[in-house]
Amino acid sequence: MVLKTFGWSFAVTALGLVAAVFYGGWTAFGIVAILSILEISLSFDNAVVNAGILKKMNAFWQKIFLTIGILIAVFGMRLVFPVVIVAVSASLGPIEAVDLALTDKDRYQELVTDAHPSIAAFGGMFLLMIFLDFIFEDRDIKWLGWLERPLAKLGKIDMLSVCIALIILLISAMTFGAHAHQHGGAHVDKAETVLLSGIAGLITYMIVGGLSGYFEDKLEEEEEREHEEEEKAAREGKPKSAIALAGKAAFFMFLYLEVLDASFSFDGVIGAFAITNDIVLMALGLGVGAMYVRSLTVYLVRQGTLDEYVYLEHGAHYAIGALSLILLVTIQYEIHELITGSIGVILIGWSFWSSVRRNRALAAAEGNADAKTEVSSGV
Repeated sequence: MVLKTFGWSFAVTALGLVAAVFYGGWTAFGIVAILSILEISLSFDNAVVNAGILKKMNAFWQKIFLTIGILIAVFGMRLVFPVVIVAVSASLGPIEAVDLALTDKDRYQELVTDAHPSIAAFGGMFLLMIFLDFIFEDRDIKWLGWLERPLAKLGKIDMLSVCIALIILLISAMTFGAHAHQHGGAHVDKAETVLLSGIAGLITYMIVGGLSGYFEDKLEEEEEREHEEEEKAAREGKPKSAIALAGKAAFFMFLYLEVLDASFSFDGVIGAFAITNDIVLMALGLGVGAMYVRSLTVYLVRQGTLDEYVYLEHGAHYAIGALSLILLVTIQYEIHELITGSIGVILIGWSFWSSVRRNRALAAAEGNADAKTEVSSGV
Protein backbone atom coordinates (compact mmCIF):
# COMPACT_ATOMS: atom_id res chain seq x y z
CA MET A 1 0.00 0.00 0.00
CA VAL A 2 2.73 2.48 1.01
CA LEU A 3 5.00 1.57 -1.90
CA LYS A 4 2.11 1.76 -4.37
CA THR A 5 1.02 5.18 -3.10
CA PHE A 6 4.46 6.73 -2.56
CA GLY A 7 6.37 4.90 -5.30
CA TRP A 8 6.52 7.84 -7.71
CA SER A 9 7.45 10.19 -4.87
CA PHE A 10 10.36 7.94 -3.83
CA ALA A 11 11.56 7.78 -7.43
CA VAL A 12 11.38 11.56 -7.91
CA THR A 13 13.20 12.04 -4.57
CA ALA A 14 16.07 9.78 -5.67
CA LEU A 15 16.36 11.52 -9.05
CA GLY A 16 16.19 14.99 -7.47
CA LEU A 17 18.92 14.26 -4.91
CA VAL A 18 21.21 12.68 -7.50
CA ALA A 19 20.68 15.68 -9.80
CA ALA A 20 21.53 17.99 -6.89
CA VAL A 21 24.86 16.22 -6.27
CA PHE A 22 25.81 16.49 -9.95
CA TYR A 23 24.72 20.15 -10.00
CA GLY A 24 26.41 21.48 -6.86
CA GLY A 25 27.96 18.68 -4.81
CA TRP A 26 26.99 17.63 -1.29
CA THR A 27 26.10 21.19 -0.25
CA ALA A 28 23.44 21.25 -2.96
CA PHE A 29 22.31 17.78 -1.81
CA GLY A 30 21.76 19.15 1.72
CA ILE A 31 19.86 22.22 0.52
CA VAL A 32 17.54 20.15 -1.73
CA ALA A 33 16.92 17.72 1.13
CA ILE A 34 16.03 20.59 3.52
CA LEU A 35 13.76 22.23 0.90
CA SER A 36 12.00 18.90 0.30
CA ILE A 37 11.43 18.32 4.03
CA LEU A 38 10.24 21.91 4.48
CA GLU A 39 7.81 21.66 1.56
CA ILE A 40 6.47 18.31 2.80
CA SER A 41 6.08 19.70 6.34
CA LEU A 42 4.35 22.88 5.22
CA SER A 43 2.11 20.94 2.83
CA PHE A 44 0.99 18.20 5.23
CA ASP A 45 -2.03 20.22 6.30
CA ASN A 46 -2.65 20.93 2.62
CA ALA A 47 -2.85 17.18 1.97
CA VAL A 48 -5.23 16.77 4.91
CA VAL A 49 -7.53 19.53 3.63
CA ASN A 50 -7.36 18.16 0.07
CA ALA A 51 -8.23 14.66 1.27
CA GLY A 52 -11.19 15.92 3.30
CA ILE A 53 -12.71 17.52 0.21
CA LEU A 54 -11.52 14.96 -2.32
CA LYS A 55 -13.28 12.04 -0.60
CA LYS A 56 -16.63 13.76 -1.28
CA MET A 57 -15.97 13.79 -5.03
CA ASN A 58 -16.69 10.95 -7.45
CA ALA A 59 -13.93 8.95 -9.17
CA PHE A 60 -13.91 11.18 -12.28
CA TRP A 61 -13.26 14.43 -10.41
CA GLN A 62 -10.73 12.75 -8.11
CA LYS A 63 -8.82 11.71 -11.22
CA ILE A 64 -9.03 15.26 -12.64
CA PHE A 65 -7.59 16.74 -9.44
CA LEU A 66 -4.82 14.16 -9.13
CA THR A 67 -3.70 14.61 -12.77
CA ILE A 68 -4.45 18.09 -14.13
CA GLY A 69 -4.50 19.60 -10.63
CA ILE A 70 -1.11 18.14 -9.71
CA LEU A 71 0.42 19.26 -13.01
CA ILE A 72 -0.68 22.81 -12.18
CA ALA A 73 0.66 22.49 -8.63
CA VAL A 74 4.03 20.92 -9.45
CA PHE A 75 4.98 22.59 -12.73
CA GLY A 76 2.98 25.79 -12.39
CA MET A 77 3.47 26.87 -8.79
CA ARG A 78 6.69 25.10 -7.74
CA LEU A 79 8.76 25.35 -10.94
CA VAL A 80 7.47 28.29 -12.99
CA PHE A 81 6.50 30.62 -10.15
CA PRO A 82 10.04 31.02 -8.67
CA VAL A 83 11.24 32.09 -12.12
CA VAL A 84 8.44 34.65 -12.36
CA ILE A 85 9.29 36.07 -8.92
CA VAL A 86 12.95 36.58 -9.86
CA ALA A 87 12.10 37.87 -13.35
CA VAL A 88 9.68 40.50 -12.01
CA SER A 89 11.81 41.61 -9.07
CA ALA A 90 15.02 41.82 -11.13
CA SER A 91 13.28 43.29 -14.23
CA LEU A 92 14.26 40.35 -16.46
CA GLY A 93 12.40 38.27 -19.00
CA PRO A 94 11.58 34.74 -17.79
CA ILE A 95 13.82 33.16 -20.45
CA GLU A 96 16.67 35.49 -19.55
CA ALA A 97 16.21 34.71 -15.85
CA VAL A 98 16.40 30.94 -16.49
CA ASP A 99 19.38 31.39 -18.84
CA LEU A 100 21.27 33.41 -16.23
CA ALA A 101 20.48 30.85 -13.51
CA LEU A 102 22.01 28.10 -15.65
CA THR A 103 24.89 29.86 -17.46
CA ASP A 104 25.96 32.89 -15.42
CA LYS A 105 25.38 32.10 -11.75
CA ASP A 106 27.47 35.05 -10.50
CA ARG A 107 25.44 37.62 -12.44
CA TYR A 108 22.19 35.88 -11.51
CA GLN A 109 23.20 35.85 -7.83
CA GLU A 110 24.04 39.55 -8.08
CA LEU A 111 20.61 40.39 -9.51
CA VAL A 112 18.82 38.27 -6.92
CA THR A 113 20.85 39.82 -4.07
CA ASP A 114 20.03 43.34 -5.25
CA ALA A 115 16.34 42.41 -5.52
CA HIS A 116 16.31 40.48 -2.23
CA PRO A 117 14.80 43.29 -0.05
CA SER A 118 11.66 43.39 -2.22
CA ILE A 119 11.41 39.57 -2.40
CA ALA A 120 11.93 39.25 1.37
CA ALA A 121 9.37 41.95 2.21
CA PHE A 122 6.76 40.51 -0.16
CA GLY A 123 7.23 36.93 1.04
CA GLY A 124 7.67 37.87 4.68
CA MET A 125 4.33 39.66 4.77
CA PHE A 126 2.49 36.88 2.93
CA LEU A 127 3.81 34.25 5.34
CA LEU A 128 3.25 36.47 8.36
CA MET A 129 -0.46 36.84 7.50
CA ILE A 130 -0.85 33.06 7.21
CA PHE A 131 0.74 32.65 10.65
CA LEU A 132 -1.21 35.46 12.33
CA ASP A 133 -4.58 34.30 10.99
CA PHE A 134 -3.80 30.83 12.32
CA ILE A 135 -2.75 31.78 15.86
CA PHE A 136 -5.58 34.31 16.32
CA GLU A 137 -8.24 31.69 15.51
CA ASP A 138 -9.87 29.91 18.44
CA ARG A 139 -9.29 26.18 17.93
CA ASP A 140 -10.63 23.18 19.84
CA ILE A 141 -7.19 21.55 19.83
CA LYS A 142 -4.35 23.68 21.18
CA TRP A 143 -0.69 22.70 21.07
CA LEU A 144 0.98 25.42 23.18
CA GLY A 145 -2.08 26.23 25.29
CA TRP A 146 -0.35 28.86 27.47
CA LEU A 147 0.29 30.90 24.30
CA GLU A 148 -2.64 30.00 22.06
CA ARG A 149 -5.46 30.61 24.58
CA PRO A 150 -4.74 34.34 25.14
CA LEU A 151 -3.98 34.85 21.43
CA ALA A 152 -7.34 33.28 20.52
CA LYS A 153 -9.09 35.80 22.80
CA LEU A 154 -7.21 38.67 21.18
CA GLY A 155 -8.18 37.30 17.78
CA LYS A 156 -11.80 38.34 18.39
CA ILE A 157 -10.73 41.92 17.58
CA ASP A 158 -11.55 42.62 13.92
CA MET A 159 -8.62 43.06 11.51
CA LEU A 160 -6.08 42.53 14.29
CA SER A 161 -3.79 40.37 12.14
CA VAL A 162 -3.72 43.01 9.37
CA CYS A 163 -2.91 45.77 11.87
CA ILE A 164 -0.07 43.79 13.48
CA ALA A 165 1.32 42.84 10.06
CA LEU A 166 1.34 46.49 8.93
CA ILE A 167 3.05 47.58 12.16
CA ILE A 168 5.76 44.93 11.67
CA LEU A 169 6.13 46.04 8.04
CA LEU A 170 6.59 49.69 9.07
CA ILE A 171 9.21 48.71 11.65
CA SER A 172 11.01 46.54 9.09
CA ALA A 173 10.99 49.31 6.47
CA MET A 174 12.33 51.91 8.93
CA THR A 175 15.04 49.65 10.41
CA PHE A 176 16.10 46.93 7.97
CA GLY A 177 14.97 48.70 4.77
CA ALA A 178 16.81 51.94 5.57
CA HIS A 179 20.11 50.05 5.83
CA ALA A 180 19.62 47.19 3.36
CA HIS A 181 22.68 45.57 1.83
CA GLN A 182 23.26 45.87 -1.90
CA HIS A 183 25.63 43.68 -3.90
CA GLY A 184 29.21 44.52 -2.99
CA GLY A 185 28.40 45.22 0.67
CA ALA A 186 27.26 48.83 0.20
CA HIS A 187 24.29 50.16 2.17
CA VAL A 188 21.31 51.56 0.29
CA ASP A 189 18.03 53.03 1.47
CA LYS A 190 15.33 50.61 0.33
CA ALA A 191 12.66 51.62 2.84
CA GLU A 192 10.20 52.58 0.10
CA THR A 193 10.85 49.35 -1.81
CA VAL A 194 10.36 47.27 1.33
CA LEU A 195 7.14 49.10 2.19
CA LEU A 196 5.62 48.75 -1.30
CA SER A 197 6.66 45.10 -1.65
CA GLY A 198 5.31 44.27 1.79
CA ILE A 199 1.96 45.87 0.98
CA ALA A 200 1.88 43.89 -2.29
CA GLY A 201 2.42 40.70 -0.28
CA LEU A 202 -0.42 41.64 2.07
CA ILE A 203 -2.75 42.38 -0.87
CA THR A 204 -1.83 39.07 -2.54
CA TYR A 205 -2.68 37.17 0.64
CA MET A 206 -6.03 38.94 0.95
CA ILE A 207 -6.90 38.21 -2.70
CA VAL A 208 -6.02 34.52 -2.35
CA GLY A 209 -7.95 34.34 0.93
CA GLY A 210 -10.90 36.11 -0.65
CA LEU A 211 -11.00 33.71 -3.60
CA SER A 212 -10.76 30.71 -1.28
CA GLY A 213 -13.62 32.08 0.82
CA TYR A 214 -15.69 32.75 -2.29
CA PHE A 215 -15.30 29.21 -3.60
CA GLU A 216 -15.93 27.77 -0.15
CA ASP A 217 -19.19 29.73 0.18
CA LYS A 218 -20.14 28.75 -3.37
CA LEU A 219 -19.44 25.13 -2.52
CA GLU A 220 -21.68 25.27 0.56
CA GLU A 221 -24.47 26.84 -1.49
CA GLU A 222 -24.17 24.12 -4.14
CA GLU A 223 -24.23 21.37 -1.50
CA GLU A 224 -27.42 22.84 0.01
CA ARG A 225 -29.04 23.08 -3.42
CA GLU A 226 -27.93 19.56 -4.25
CA HIS A 227 -29.56 18.24 -1.09
CA GLU A 228 -32.80 20.09 -1.88
CA GLU A 229 -32.76 18.85 -5.49
CA GLU A 230 -32.15 15.28 -4.35
CA GLU A 231 -35.21 15.41 -2.09
CA LYS A 232 -37.29 16.98 -4.85
CA ALA A 233 -36.06 14.46 -7.44
CA ALA A 234 -36.83 11.56 -5.09
CA ARG A 235 -40.42 12.77 -4.73
CA GLU A 236 -40.88 13.30 -8.48
CA GLY A 237 -38.86 10.29 -9.61
CA LYS A 238 -36.30 12.36 -11.54
CA PRO A 239 -32.84 11.42 -10.26
CA LYS A 240 -31.02 12.88 -13.30
CA SER A 241 -31.39 16.50 -12.16
CA ALA A 242 -29.71 15.64 -8.88
CA ILE A 243 -26.84 13.94 -10.72
CA ALA A 244 -26.29 17.01 -12.92
CA LEU A 245 -26.15 19.26 -9.89
CA ALA A 246 -23.71 16.94 -8.18
CA GLY A 247 -21.39 17.47 -11.16
CA LYS A 248 -21.76 21.22 -10.77
CA ALA A 249 -20.91 21.00 -7.08
CA ALA A 250 -17.87 18.86 -7.90
CA PHE A 251 -16.69 21.51 -10.37
CA PHE A 252 -16.76 24.15 -7.62
CA MET A 253 -14.96 21.69 -5.33
CA PHE A 254 -12.25 21.39 -7.97
CA LEU A 255 -11.89 25.18 -8.29
CA TYR A 256 -11.78 25.56 -4.51
CA LEU A 257 -9.10 22.88 -4.25
CA GLU A 258 -6.97 24.61 -6.89
CA VAL A 259 -7.13 27.95 -5.05
CA LEU A 260 -6.32 26.22 -1.77
CA ASP A 261 -3.42 24.34 -3.30
CA ALA A 262 -2.05 27.52 -4.88
CA SER A 263 -2.15 29.35 -1.56
CA PHE A 264 -0.44 26.50 0.30
CA SER A 265 2.23 26.04 -2.36
CA PHE A 266 2.83 29.79 -2.46
CA ASP A 267 4.12 29.80 1.12
CA GLY A 268 6.54 26.98 0.26
CA VAL A 269 7.86 28.86 -2.79
CA ILE A 270 8.27 32.11 -0.89
CA GLY A 271 9.77 30.33 2.12
CA ALA A 272 12.33 28.69 -0.15
CA PHE A 273 13.89 32.11 -0.79
CA ALA A 274 14.84 32.19 2.89
CA ILE A 275 16.91 29.05 2.33
CA THR A 276 18.46 29.53 -1.11
CA ASN A 277 18.46 31.95 -4.06
CA ASP A 278 19.55 29.20 -6.46
CA ILE A 279 16.57 28.64 -8.74
CA VAL A 280 17.73 25.15 -9.81
CA LEU A 281 18.01 23.88 -6.23
CA MET A 282 14.70 25.55 -5.42
CA ALA A 283 12.96 23.81 -8.32
CA LEU A 284 14.44 20.43 -7.38
CA GLY A 285 13.56 20.70 -3.68
CA LEU A 286 10.05 22.04 -4.16
CA GLY A 287 9.33 19.61 -7.00
CA VAL A 288 10.25 16.65 -4.79
CA GLY A 289 8.19 18.03 -1.90
CA ALA A 290 5.17 18.67 -4.13
CA MET A 291 5.06 15.01 -5.19
CA TYR A 292 4.56 13.99 -1.57
CA VAL A 293 1.52 16.29 -1.31
CA ARG A 294 -0.13 14.17 -4.02
CA SER A 295 0.93 10.92 -2.38
CA LEU A 296 -0.20 12.03 1.08
CA THR A 297 -3.56 13.14 -0.31
CA VAL A 298 -4.12 9.79 -2.04
CA TYR A 299 -2.96 7.88 1.05
CA LEU A 300 -5.29 9.75 3.40
CA VAL A 301 -8.26 9.28 1.06
CA ARG A 302 -7.60 5.55 0.59
CA GLN A 303 -6.99 4.93 4.28
CA GLY A 304 -10.13 6.85 5.26
CA THR A 305 -8.39 8.48 8.20
CA LEU A 306 -7.30 12.12 8.58
CA ASP A 307 -4.74 13.87 10.70
CA GLU A 308 -3.86 11.37 13.39
CA TYR A 309 -1.07 13.68 14.52
CA VAL A 310 -3.14 16.69 15.53
CA TYR A 311 -0.30 19.10 16.34
CA LEU A 312 1.47 18.86 12.97
CA GLU A 313 -0.65 21.66 11.53
CA HIS A 314 0.38 23.85 14.46
CA GLY A 315 4.04 23.03 13.96
CA ALA A 316 3.82 23.84 10.26
CA HIS A 317 2.27 27.25 10.96
CA TYR A 318 4.84 28.10 13.63
CA ALA A 319 7.50 27.22 11.04
CA ILE A 320 5.77 29.62 8.63
CA GLY A 321 5.85 32.33 11.32
CA ALA A 322 9.56 31.76 11.94
CA LEU A 323 10.29 31.93 8.21
CA SER A 324 8.35 35.18 7.84
CA LEU A 325 10.41 36.90 10.55
CA ILE A 326 13.65 35.45 9.15
CA LEU A 327 12.82 36.82 5.69
CA LEU A 328 12.25 40.30 7.11
CA VAL A 329 15.53 40.17 9.06
CA THR A 330 17.44 39.07 5.93
CA ILE A 331 16.57 42.41 4.31
CA GLN A 332 19.63 43.70 6.17
CA TYR A 333 21.38 40.74 7.81
CA GLU A 334 22.51 37.44 6.33
CA ILE A 335 21.32 34.27 8.06
CA HIS A 336 22.85 30.92 7.18
CA GLU A 337 20.62 28.67 5.09
CA LEU A 338 21.09 25.64 7.35
CA ILE A 339 19.92 27.62 10.40
CA THR A 340 16.84 28.77 8.53
CA GLY A 341 15.95 25.27 7.36
CA SER A 342 16.70 23.66 10.71
CA ILE A 343 14.25 25.89 12.60
CA GLY A 344 11.36 24.62 10.48
CA VAL A 345 12.43 20.98 10.80
CA ILE A 346 12.82 21.31 14.60
CA LEU A 347 9.34 22.85 14.99
CA ILE A 348 7.75 20.13 12.82
CA GLY A 349 9.61 17.40 14.71
CA TRP A 350 8.55 18.88 18.05
CA SER A 351 4.90 19.04 17.01
CA PHE A 352 5.05 15.46 15.69
CA TRP A 353 6.51 14.17 18.96
CA SER A 354 3.89 16.11 20.94
CA SER A 355 1.20 14.44 18.82
CA VAL A 356 2.66 11.00 19.48
CA ARG A 357 2.76 11.68 23.25
CA ARG A 358 -0.85 12.92 23.16
CA ASN A 359 -2.00 9.79 21.33
CA ARG A 360 -0.19 7.56 23.86
CA ALA A 361 -1.69 9.45 26.79
CA LEU A 362 -5.20 9.13 25.34
CA ALA A 363 -4.67 5.40 24.72
CA ALA A 364 -3.40 4.93 28.28
CA ALA A 365 -6.36 6.85 29.71
CA GLU A 366 -8.79 4.70 27.72
CA GLY A 367 -6.99 1.56 28.93
CA ASN A 368 -7.26 2.66 32.58
CA ALA A 369 -10.95 3.48 32.13
CA ASP A 370 -11.60 0.03 30.64
CA ALA A 371 -9.69 -1.63 33.49
CA LYS A 372 -11.74 0.24 36.11
CA THR A 373 -14.94 -0.77 34.31
CA GLU A 374 -13.91 -4.44 34.35
CA VAL A 375 -13.03 -4.26 38.07
CA SER A 376 -16.32 -2.62 39.00
CA SER A 377 -18.21 -5.17 36.90
CA GLY A 378 -16.39 -8.02 38.64
CA VAL A 379 -17.20 -6.63 42.09
